[in-house]
Amino acid sequence: NMNFLPGIWWSLPLVLVWATPPVTSSWWYMGAVGSSRVMCDNVPGLVSRQRQLCRRYPEAMLSIGRGVAAWTAECQHQFRRHRWDCNALERGQRLLGRVLLRSSRESAFVHAISSAGVVFAITRACSQGELKSCSCDPKKKGSAKDSKGHFDWGGCSDNIDYGIKFARAFVDAKERKGKDARALMNLHNNRAGRKAVKRFLKQECKCHGVSGSCTLRTCWLAMADFRKTGDYLWKKYNGAIQVVMNQDGTGFTVANKKFKKPTKNDLVYFESSPDYCIRDRDVGSLGTAGRVCNQTSRGMDSCEVMCCGRGYDTSRVSRMTKCECKFHWCCAVRCQDCLEVVDIHTCKAPKSTGWISRT
Repeated sequence: NMNFLPGIWWSLPLVLVWATPPVTSSWWYMGAVGSSRVMCDNVPGLVSRQRQLCRRYPEAMLSIGRGVAAWTAECQHQFRRHRWDCNALERGQRLLGRVLLRSSRESAFVHAISSAGVVFAITRACSQGELKSCSCDPKKKGSAKDSKGHFDWGGCSDNIDYGIKFARAFVDAKERKGKDARALMNLHNNRAGRKAVKRFLKQECKCHGVSGSCTLRTCWLAMADFRKTGDYLWKKYNGAIQVVMNQDGTGFTVANKKFKKPTKNDLVYFESSPDYCIRDRDVGSLGTAGRVCNQTSRGMDSCEVMCCGRGYDTSRVSRMTKCECKFHWCCAVRCQDCLEVVDIHTCKAPKSTGWISRT
Protein backbone atom coordinates (compact mmCIF):
# COMPACT_ATOMS: atom_id res chain seq x y z
CA ASN A 1 0.00 0.00 0.00
CA MET A 2 1.66 3.22 -1.17
CA ASN A 3 -1.07 5.59 0.00
CA PHE A 4 1.38 7.52 2.15
CA LEU A 5 2.69 9.27 -0.94
CA PRO A 6 0.06 11.92 -1.75
CA GLY A 7 0.81 15.25 -0.12
CA ILE A 8 4.16 14.56 1.55
CA TRP A 9 7.66 15.74 0.83
CA TRP A 10 9.55 12.90 -0.78
CA SER A 11 12.51 14.62 0.71
CA LEU A 12 15.89 13.16 1.44
CA PRO A 13 18.82 15.60 1.47
CA LEU A 14 18.97 17.19 -1.94
CA VAL A 15 16.35 14.74 -3.24
CA LEU A 16 13.26 16.93 -3.22
CA VAL A 17 10.15 15.70 -4.96
CA TRP A 18 6.62 16.89 -4.31
CA ALA A 19 4.84 13.58 -4.75
CA THR A 20 1.13 13.87 -5.54
CA PRO A 21 0.60 11.15 -8.14
CA PRO A 22 -2.85 10.27 -9.49
CA VAL A 23 -4.38 6.96 -8.58
CA THR A 24 -3.48 5.62 -12.02
CA SER A 25 0.22 6.50 -11.60
CA SER A 26 3.05 3.99 -11.40
CA TRP A 27 3.09 4.22 -7.57
CA TRP A 28 -0.29 2.51 -7.38
CA TYR A 29 0.69 0.29 -10.29
CA MET A 30 3.63 -0.92 -8.22
CA GLY A 31 1.30 -1.78 -5.33
CA ALA A 32 -1.02 -3.62 -7.68
CA VAL A 33 1.36 -5.69 -9.77
CA GLY A 34 4.64 -5.49 -7.88
CA SER A 35 6.58 -3.65 -10.55
CA SER A 36 9.30 -2.06 -8.45
CA ARG A 37 11.22 -1.10 -11.58
CA VAL A 38 8.32 1.00 -12.86
CA MET A 39 7.94 2.67 -9.48
CA CYS A 40 11.61 3.41 -8.94
CA ASP A 41 12.21 4.65 -12.47
CA ASN A 42 9.47 7.24 -11.96
CA VAL A 43 10.90 8.83 -8.82
CA PRO A 44 12.60 12.07 -9.95
CA GLY A 45 15.92 13.10 -8.47
CA LEU A 46 17.34 9.70 -7.53
CA VAL A 47 20.88 8.83 -8.51
CA SER A 48 21.58 5.42 -10.03
CA ARG A 49 22.62 3.83 -6.73
CA GLN A 50 19.40 4.96 -5.08
CA ARG A 51 17.34 3.53 -7.95
CA GLN A 52 19.16 0.22 -7.57
CA LEU A 53 18.32 0.13 -3.84
CA CYS A 54 14.74 1.13 -4.58
CA ARG A 55 14.34 -1.76 -7.05
CA ARG A 56 16.02 -4.24 -4.73
CA TYR A 57 14.11 -3.16 -1.59
CA PRO A 58 10.82 -1.64 -2.82
CA GLU A 59 9.06 -2.27 0.49
CA ALA A 60 11.65 -0.08 2.21
CA MET A 61 10.36 2.94 0.29
CA LEU A 62 7.17 2.88 2.34
CA SER A 63 9.26 3.00 5.52
CA ILE A 64 11.35 5.85 4.14
CA GLY A 65 8.11 7.73 3.45
CA ARG A 66 7.22 7.38 7.13
CA GLY A 67 10.70 8.56 8.03
CA VAL A 68 10.18 11.67 5.88
CA ALA A 69 6.96 12.46 7.74
CA ALA A 70 8.67 11.92 11.11
CA TRP A 71 11.71 14.11 10.48
CA THR A 72 9.68 16.88 8.82
CA ALA A 73 7.36 17.08 11.83
CA GLU A 74 10.34 17.03 14.20
CA CYS A 75 12.15 19.76 12.25
CA GLN A 76 9.04 21.96 12.39
CA HIS A 77 8.71 21.30 16.12
CA GLN A 78 12.31 22.27 16.88
CA PHE A 79 12.12 25.48 14.79
CA ARG A 80 8.58 26.46 15.78
CA ARG A 81 9.73 29.59 17.63
CA HIS A 82 12.26 30.72 15.04
CA ARG A 83 12.11 32.93 11.97
CA TRP A 84 12.91 29.95 9.77
CA ASP A 85 10.40 27.35 10.92
CA CYS A 86 11.23 24.44 8.59
CA ASN A 87 8.03 25.06 6.69
CA ALA A 88 8.88 23.35 3.42
CA LEU A 89 6.16 24.63 1.17
CA GLU A 90 4.21 27.67 0.14
CA ARG A 91 1.92 27.23 -2.83
CA GLY A 92 4.15 24.55 -4.29
CA GLN A 93 7.42 26.51 -3.94
CA ARG A 94 10.27 24.13 -3.10
CA LEU A 95 11.77 26.46 -0.53
CA LEU A 96 13.33 23.73 1.58
CA GLY A 97 15.39 22.90 -1.47
CA ARG A 98 16.72 26.45 -1.49
CA VAL A 99 17.80 26.09 2.12
CA LEU A 100 19.59 22.85 1.30
CA LEU A 101 21.45 24.50 -1.55
CA ARG A 102 23.18 26.71 1.00
CA SER A 103 25.85 25.54 3.43
CA SER A 104 24.19 27.06 6.50
CA ARG A 105 23.43 25.71 9.96
CA GLU A 106 19.84 25.09 8.89
CA SER A 107 21.04 22.92 6.04
CA ALA A 108 23.31 21.02 8.46
CA PHE A 109 20.34 20.33 10.75
CA VAL A 110 18.08 19.22 7.90
CA HIS A 111 20.69 16.75 6.64
CA ALA A 112 21.21 15.35 10.13
CA ILE A 113 17.53 15.04 11.11
CA SER A 114 16.51 13.59 7.74
CA SER A 115 19.27 10.98 7.89
CA ALA A 116 18.19 10.16 11.45
CA GLY A 117 14.58 9.85 10.31
CA VAL A 118 15.49 7.21 7.72
CA VAL A 119 17.50 5.24 10.31
CA PHE A 120 14.60 5.36 12.76
CA ALA A 121 11.99 4.34 10.19
CA ILE A 122 13.97 1.47 8.66
CA THR A 123 14.97 0.13 12.08
CA ARG A 124 11.35 0.24 13.28
CA ALA A 125 10.17 -1.53 10.13
CA CYS A 126 12.72 -4.32 10.73
CA SER A 127 11.41 -4.90 14.26
CA GLN A 128 7.80 -4.94 13.08
CA GLY A 129 8.51 -7.52 10.39
CA GLU A 130 7.65 -5.19 7.52
CA LEU A 131 10.87 -5.75 5.54
CA LYS A 132 12.02 -9.01 3.97
CA SER A 133 15.67 -7.99 4.20
CA CYS A 134 15.90 -7.66 8.01
CA SER A 135 14.33 -8.59 11.31
CA CYS A 136 15.18 -8.17 15.00
CA ASP A 137 18.86 -7.80 15.89
CA PRO A 138 20.30 -11.30 15.36
CA LYS A 139 23.29 -10.56 17.60
CA LYS A 140 21.15 -10.17 20.74
CA LYS A 141 20.87 -13.85 21.63
CA GLY A 142 21.88 -15.98 24.59
CA SER A 143 22.94 -14.61 27.98
CA ALA A 144 24.73 -11.41 28.96
CA LYS A 145 25.62 -9.40 32.04
CA ASP A 146 25.16 -5.79 33.10
CA SER A 147 25.47 -3.79 36.34
CA LYS A 148 22.42 -5.57 37.76
CA GLY A 149 23.69 -9.07 37.03
CA HIS A 150 22.99 -11.72 34.44
CA PHE A 151 20.08 -11.66 32.01
CA ASP A 152 18.85 -13.42 28.87
CA TRP A 153 18.40 -11.65 25.58
CA GLY A 154 14.80 -12.03 24.48
CA GLY A 155 11.99 -10.17 22.83
CA CYS A 156 12.90 -8.17 19.74
CA SER A 157 15.93 -5.91 19.93
CA ASP A 158 15.84 -3.06 17.42
CA ASN A 159 18.26 -3.80 14.60
CA ILE A 160 19.86 -0.35 14.64
CA ASP A 161 22.96 -1.49 12.77
CA TYR A 162 20.85 -2.51 9.77
CA GLY A 163 18.95 0.78 9.90
CA ILE A 164 22.21 2.72 9.90
CA LYS A 165 23.69 0.60 7.11
CA PHE A 166 20.64 1.07 4.87
CA ALA A 167 20.36 4.81 5.58
CA ARG A 168 24.07 5.30 4.87
CA ALA A 169 23.79 3.47 1.55
CA PHE A 170 20.62 5.27 0.42
CA VAL A 171 21.00 8.80 1.78
CA ASP A 172 24.75 9.16 1.25
CA ALA A 173 24.56 7.90 -2.34
CA LYS A 174 23.73 11.42 -3.49
CA GLU A 175 26.98 12.77 -2.06
CA ARG A 176 29.31 9.90 -2.90
CA LYS A 177 29.61 11.10 -6.49
CA GLY A 178 30.96 14.48 -5.41
CA LYS A 179 34.38 15.20 -3.98
CA ASP A 180 33.81 18.85 -3.20
CA ALA A 181 33.58 20.58 0.16
CA ARG A 182 29.79 20.60 0.20
CA ALA A 183 29.61 16.85 -0.33
CA LEU A 184 31.96 16.30 2.62
CA MET A 185 29.85 18.63 4.77
CA ASN A 186 26.66 16.76 3.90
CA LEU A 187 28.25 13.36 4.54
CA HIS A 188 29.52 14.57 7.93
CA ASN A 189 26.09 15.84 9.00
CA ASN A 190 24.32 12.75 7.64
CA ARG A 191 26.58 10.60 9.82
CA ALA A 192 25.99 12.79 12.87
CA GLY A 193 22.25 12.23 12.42
CA ARG A 194 22.65 8.46 12.19
CA LYS A 195 24.83 8.38 15.30
CA ALA A 196 22.26 10.43 17.20
CA VAL A 197 19.60 7.71 16.84
CA LYS A 198 21.95 5.01 18.12
CA ARG A 199 22.93 7.24 21.05
CA PHE A 200 19.46 6.77 22.55
CA LEU A 201 19.21 3.02 22.13
CA LYS A 202 18.23 1.79 25.59
CA GLN A 203 18.02 -1.57 27.30
CA GLU A 204 14.59 -2.60 28.49
CA CYS A 205 13.96 -5.63 30.69
CA LYS A 206 11.13 -7.74 32.01
CA CYS A 207 11.41 -9.49 35.36
CA HIS A 208 10.49 -13.13 35.93
CA GLY A 209 10.21 -14.93 39.23
CA VAL A 210 8.03 -15.23 42.29
CA SER A 211 5.76 -12.17 42.63
CA GLY A 212 7.63 -10.45 39.84
CA SER A 213 11.01 -10.62 41.54
CA CYS A 214 14.00 -10.17 39.27
CA THR A 215 15.64 -13.50 39.85
CA LEU A 216 15.41 -13.91 36.09
CA ARG A 217 15.42 -11.10 33.54
CA THR A 218 14.73 -10.98 29.84
CA CYS A 219 16.10 -7.89 28.09
CA TRP A 220 16.14 -6.27 24.68
CA LEU A 221 17.39 -3.04 23.10
CA ALA A 222 14.87 -0.45 21.94
CA MET A 223 15.11 2.95 20.30
CA ALA A 224 13.89 5.91 22.32
CA ASP A 225 11.16 8.20 21.03
CA PHE A 226 12.32 10.22 18.01
CA ARG A 227 11.84 13.43 20.02
CA LYS A 228 14.99 12.60 21.99
CA THR A 229 16.98 12.48 18.76
CA GLY A 230 15.39 15.76 17.69
CA ASP A 231 16.19 17.47 20.99
CA TYR A 232 19.79 16.24 20.83
CA LEU A 233 20.31 17.42 17.25
CA TRP A 234 18.71 20.75 18.17
CA LYS A 235 21.44 21.25 20.76
CA LYS A 236 24.00 20.32 18.14
CA TYR A 237 22.43 22.87 15.78
CA ASN A 238 22.82 25.60 18.38
CA GLY A 239 26.44 24.54 18.90
CA ALA A 240 27.20 23.90 15.22
CA ILE A 241 30.78 24.70 14.21
CA GLN A 242 31.68 26.83 11.20
CA VAL A 243 34.48 25.21 9.21
CA VAL A 244 36.59 25.70 6.12
CA MET A 245 37.98 23.04 3.82
CA ASN A 246 41.49 21.71 4.36
CA GLN A 247 43.98 22.64 1.66
CA ASP A 248 44.34 19.00 0.68
CA GLY A 249 40.55 18.66 0.37
CA THR A 250 40.27 15.73 2.79
CA GLY A 251 38.55 17.35 5.76
CA PHE A 252 37.69 20.46 7.74
CA THR A 253 39.42 23.09 9.83
CA VAL A 254 37.54 25.38 12.22
CA ALA A 255 36.95 28.82 10.73
CA ASN A 256 37.60 30.44 14.11
CA LYS A 257 40.62 29.08 15.97
CA LYS A 258 38.92 29.88 19.30
CA PHE A 259 36.50 27.00 18.78
CA LYS A 260 37.21 23.31 19.23
CA LYS A 261 37.69 20.93 16.35
CA PRO A 262 34.37 19.28 15.41
CA THR A 263 33.82 15.68 16.46
CA LYS A 264 31.82 13.12 14.51
CA ASN A 265 28.80 14.04 16.64
CA ASP A 266 28.93 17.77 15.87
CA LEU A 267 27.15 19.56 13.03
CA VAL A 268 29.31 21.63 10.69
CA TYR A 269 28.55 24.40 8.20
CA PHE A 270 30.37 26.80 5.86
CA GLU A 271 28.08 29.80 5.34
CA SER A 272 26.50 32.14 7.86
CA SER A 273 22.69 31.99 7.86
CA PRO A 274 20.53 34.73 6.37
CA ASP A 275 18.22 36.50 8.83
CA TYR A 276 15.06 35.05 7.20
CA CYS A 277 13.21 38.33 7.87
CA ILE A 278 11.87 38.86 4.36
CA ARG A 279 10.62 36.67 1.55
CA ASP A 280 13.67 35.67 -0.43
CA ARG A 281 13.39 32.80 -2.88
CA ASP A 282 17.16 32.49 -3.30
CA VAL A 283 17.73 31.57 0.35
CA GLY A 284 14.45 29.67 0.86
CA SER A 285 12.96 32.28 3.18
CA LEU A 286 9.22 32.83 3.54
CA GLY A 287 9.86 35.87 5.73
CA THR A 288 8.08 36.45 9.03
CA ALA A 289 5.14 38.57 7.85
CA GLY A 290 1.98 37.18 9.44
CA ARG A 291 3.85 34.94 11.90
CA VAL A 292 2.41 34.80 15.40
CA CYS A 293 4.79 36.26 17.98
CA ASN A 294 4.90 36.29 21.78
CA GLN A 295 4.58 39.79 23.21
CA THR A 296 5.89 38.81 26.64
CA SER A 297 8.81 36.64 25.50
CA ARG A 298 12.42 37.74 25.37
CA GLY A 299 13.50 34.84 23.21
CA MET A 300 13.52 34.10 19.50
CA ASP A 301 9.70 34.05 19.42
CA SER A 302 9.40 37.55 20.86
CA CYS A 303 7.62 40.13 18.72
CA GLU A 304 10.77 42.24 18.52
CA VAL A 305 12.97 39.40 17.25
CA MET A 306 10.39 37.48 15.19
CA CYS A 307 9.12 40.62 13.46
CA CYS A 308 12.64 41.94 12.78
CA GLY A 309 11.78 45.35 14.26
CA ARG A 310 8.89 45.96 11.81
CA GLY A 311 6.25 45.91 14.54
CA TYR A 312 3.17 43.74 14.85
CA ASP A 313 -0.60 43.81 14.60
CA THR A 314 -2.87 42.75 17.44
CA SER A 315 -6.27 41.16 16.98
CA ARG A 316 -8.70 40.07 19.67
CA VAL A 317 -10.24 36.66 19.11
CA SER A 318 -12.64 34.45 21.04
CA ARG A 319 -12.08 30.75 21.48
CA MET A 320 -13.57 27.91 23.47
CA THR A 321 -11.39 26.35 26.17
CA LYS A 322 -11.83 23.73 28.86
CA CYS A 323 -12.16 25.26 32.34
CA GLU A 324 -13.19 24.50 35.91
CA CYS A 325 -12.02 20.93 35.54
CA LYS A 326 -12.85 18.65 38.46
CA PHE A 327 -11.76 15.12 39.28
CA HIS A 328 -14.62 12.69 39.98
CA TRP A 329 -14.11 9.42 41.81
CA CYS A 330 -13.31 7.20 40.05
CA CYS A 331 -11.79 7.95 37.50
CA ALA A 332 -12.85 10.84 35.32
CA VAL A 333 -12.09 14.52 34.86
CA ARG A 334 -15.04 16.66 33.84
CA CYS A 335 -14.63 20.19 32.51
CA GLN A 336 -16.86 23.00 31.40
CA ASP A 337 -16.57 24.86 28.10
CA CYS A 338 -15.60 28.48 28.63
CA LEU A 339 -15.36 31.34 26.17
CA GLU A 340 -11.92 32.96 26.35
CA VAL A 341 -10.96 36.25 24.74
CA VAL A 342 -7.26 36.51 23.85
CA ASP A 343 -4.99 38.88 21.95
CA ILE A 344 -3.09 37.40 18.99
CA HIS A 345 0.01 39.27 17.80
CA THR A 346 1.20 38.85 14.21
CA CYS A 347 4.23 40.38 12.52
CA LYS A 348 3.70 43.26 10.12
CA ALA A 349 4.75 42.82 6.52
CA PRO A 350 7.60 44.89 5.09
CA LYS A 351 6.65 47.72 2.74
CA SER A 352 7.47 45.52 -0.23
CA THR A 353 5.79 42.12 0.12
CA GLY A 354 6.90 40.52 -3.15
CA TRP A 355 9.58 37.89 -3.58
CA ILE A 356 13.18 39.03 -3.55
CA SER A 357 15.30 37.19 -6.06
CA ARG A 358 18.85 37.95 -7.11
CA THR A 359 18.53 36.19 -10.45
